[in-house]
Amino acid sequence: MSIFFLTNSLLTTVQDLGRDKFRAFGINQNGAMDKKSVRLINILLGNDENEAVLEIHFPAPKILFEQNALIALGGADFSAQIDDKKIENWQTVAVEKGQTLSFPKKIHGNRLYLSVKGGFEIENWLNSQSTNLKAKIGGFEGRSLQKSDWINFKFQISNFQFPKPLKISPRFAMNDLESHKIRIVETAESNLLTGFSLETLLKNEFTITPKSDRMGFRLQGAPLYLLHEKELISSAVAFGTIQLLPDNQMIVLMADHQTTGGYPRIGNVIREDLPRLAQLGATDKISFEIISLEEAENLALEFENRLNFLKTGVNLYAFD
Repeated sequence: MSIFFLTNSLLTTVQDLGRDKFRAFGINQNGAMDKKSVRLINILLGNDENEAVLEIHFPAPKILFEQNALIALGGADFSAQIDDKKIENWQTVAVEKGQTLSFPKKIHGNRLYLSVKGGFEIENWLNSQSTNLKAKIGGFEGRSLQKSDWINFKFQISNFQFPKPLKISPRFAMNDLESHKIRIVETAESNLLTGFSLETLLKNEFTITPKSDRMGFRLQGAPLYLLHEKELISSAVAFGTIQLLPDNQMIVLMADHQTTGGYPRIGNVIREDLPRLAQLGATDKISFEIISLEEAENLALEFENRLNFLKTGVNLYAFD
């Protein structure tokens, strides 16, 4: 074995970037809630961006390393430490056989990601290593990791000759983390809202309720109304789709969302803001801003360009 779980946690699962091309068969995409963090820490380690990681919620597990490893952490800050030495997110860290990784205190964020160089030895199911908790398949036996579980690494590191330690600027990794304004684009049913409700949507804050999970964030706030009652045919939904429920409150669909839905789709969170939203939790407040589809596409392109520069920099610095 390579890592051994000494304690339980609130929820720790194996996730990658998701299970694509199977929604037509009613199979959820799953995958990490904060895909940006997964991509960044895998790039740091020289892994494929889609390499499986551990998605960890607080209270977090205590993990024993039974083999040498090179790791990187990203996303939430849970005051990570190796034995009694604090380590930072967004950098490569060498861990020696026999050392333990623990997370004694939550500082900010709700989902922490742990990646190891070379990846974990996890079987693929439908081209993904992500855990589908509802179907109880994928990832680690289709379930969350518990005390006394273990996961092997794909390969063993006999020494720490990773060329050079690497670190990503937290400013790049956590861009606008403090902002809870979430940008959205209009969708097919946005025009079903009354004018007053649209104004309400854009001028008020909404609270993420405790009835939220990886499937969706239920919001509580000023009620929204449709121009008239309309029966809708179930249609495709996506990560970030905002649906208006029969109680006039909203739900934002997250990583474990269903493949179709019949509630009005009144907006969709842009891809670049999904990581910030994913790091929020119960009682956090958010507000919305509508931008154009072109603006959303430009923001996505800008990030991909910056990510390509990061990849080039890592390759030049670490492997020169």
